[in-house]
Amino acid sequence: MKNITLSANEDLIEAARERARSERTTLNEQFRLWLADYTHQRQRADEAMAFIKEMQKTVHTGGRKFSRDEMNER
Repeated sequence: MKNITLSANEDLIEAARERARSERTTLNEQFRLWLADYTHQRQRADEAMAFIKEMQKTVHTGGRKFSRDEMNER
């Protein structure tokens, strides 16, 4: 694993460490989770757009536009 150095306000770092402690984790672990999520956001967006395009091939509304109320019906 490679180390990196980050800079931030002391109070912010201490608050983040305190939160991590309360969640029974470490600031390093939380950063690793954030970094993994950050790097995969583009991939997830691309996958979502591919899914939408695939669905557009089979789902047709006949050009009808739904109202806000219709879209929010449950």
